[in-house]
Amino acid sequence: MPGIRFDVNQAHWRKSSWSQYNGNCVEISRLRPDRVGIRDTKDNGNGAVLVFTDAEWNAFLIAAKDGQFDKI
Repeated sequence: MPGIRFDVNQAHWRKSSWSQYNGNCVEISRLRPDRVGIRDTKDNGNGAVLVFTDAEWNAFLIAAKDGQFDKI
């Protein structure tokens, strides 16, 4: 999101309780009331953060639950 800044270091990052402890996980955080961030756990907070609007995030969750990504 060009021009929009998020303090990702202050965010409360979470990963699934189903995650293994081998570093092959992603973490999620609410960055603002209308934005969700996703990052790779193995980057130890130093890598890129993908930022989604609520509408984008909800569309992804619906598609994932519907199995639309099962054959990727």
